[in-house]
Amino acid sequence: MTTKQRFRNKYALQIREHDHNPPHVHLSGCGFDVMIDLETLQSTGEWPSAVKAEVMAWIVEHHDELVKEWKLWHK
Repeated sequence: MTTKQRFRNKYALQIREHDHNPPHVHLSGCGFDVMIDLETLQSTGEWPSAVKAEVMAWIVEHHDELVKEWKLWHK
């Protein structure tokens, strides 16, 4: 698994090798693991709204990089 970014020293945004489609990232920490679809930007799981806003802004800003890395790990 590759940690792409850490938020608030509690949460890690990860791309997991050999994971399933659709392309997505995981945000884990403090007892939760949220999956965020890179195609739709929809998420599964419950997470704090303040963290969600921060993470989603970062994902939007780095979207192309995340999709490119997903493709490298999931050929």
